[in-house]
Amino acid sequence: MASALASPLGVRLMIGPVLRLLRRNGRGERLDLARIARILILRLDEIGDVVMTTPVLRELRRNLPQAWITLVVKPSVYNLVERCPHVNEVLVYDWSAEAGLPEWRRRGRAMRWAWAHLWPRRFDLAILPRWDADYQQATFLAYASGARWRVGYSEAVSGHKSRVNLGYDSLLTHVLKDATVKHEVERNLDVLRFLGGSVQEDRLELWLRPEDEVFAGQCLRSHYVQPGDLLIAFGPGAGSPKRMWPLANFLEVGGWLSKEEHARILVIGGKGEEKLGQALRQQLGETVINVVGQTTLRQAGALLKHCLLFVGNDAGPMHLAAAAGVPVIEISCHPHDGDSLHYNSPTRFGPWGVPHRILRPETALEPCSKACIAAQAHCIASVEVGQMKEAMLAALSGLRRAAVLAD
Repeated sequence: MASALASPLGVRLMIGPVLRLLRRNGRGERLDLARIARILILRLDEIGDVVMTTPVLRELRRNLPQAWITLVVKPSVYNLVERCPHVNEVLVYDWSAEAGLPEWRRRGRAMRWAWAHLWPRRFDLAILPRWDADYQQATFLAYASGARWRVGYSEAVSGHKSRVNLGYDSLLTHVLKDATVKHEVERNLDVLRFLGGSVQEDRLELWLRPEDEVFAGQCLRSHYVQPGDLLIAFGPGAGSPKRMWPLANFLEVGGWLSKEEHARILVIGGKGEEKLGQALRQQLGETVINVVGQTTLRQAGALLKHCLLFVGNDAGPMHLAAAAGVPVIEISCHPHDGDSLHYNSPTRFGPWGVPHRILRPETALEPCSKACIAAQAHCIASVEVGQMKEAMLAALSGLRRAAVLAD
């Protein structure tokens, strides 16, 4: 068993005959949306990735209104998609529980879960929207699901992916080989186009419950936020320290906003980032509404809908703000002259569908070159507070002009 799971080839030798016997391997067949009744979508990555998948979920449902659609996400993202009206069900697969296990055991665990939860659903189509390397075993879940057609981006789209996911293309029936530079929202929608579907809209969506809106209202009232107050969201955290603008800079900008613009600051973040919110609250006082680690994803989204502007790093809250329709100022560690296909590139992962500005280094700081490779904040530290103030004044001026015109 261990030897069979050691490579994609071994997995195919083990499961392939069963798929062929049951006629559940559509390699070489023409994809036909009219023949698809049951669809599996595997989106096992982070908050931002899932937010940027919301357009393709909507457009897939529009193309196939009668299909049964199952979405699989990791546990920490379930709250965000629980109320998605475009899918019939949301399943959870906790791939993070595999940390420390040898590769063959991780694959075995994924395939056992797929056989128990996916195989019985008899999917016609499995979709893997992720363009980057698959670290979450999603390709093996798709294969073990028994879906007749399995569609995803080729291992050959990048040198890194071709090394990490060698042989993964053999587990798919149809692969997209597009290696051009484009935003991840477009990449996700390109999968639907590849299937023969059409796209009418590319806007992000956020699916809230009434109680999420009630929570947001109560939270703001408890901090004496009044209608018409200038409320600006800060997102000082990120999944990697190199993507975090120094907290001292957020403190300086927050103090300036409070003094010059009489703004209130809502600090958003997830579990493990509580110290960032606490520091901002301690230093800036009642100007700050600190909800870091205290909300669900939907509650955070409901709070963001009350903000005039979001200022933060390349992280989940930034994408939540965009989905909530809030203009964004992003601070990125990725230099202007960097590799546009890099996983830190704003060209791929920047704010989508809202007015935005992206502040980032003109060029990488040594020893970095095409991307920041530091373990801590490094290239991003070259973005100056003065640049942020200038960007914020321009953004606020534009928003105020728009408000006057709307009146």
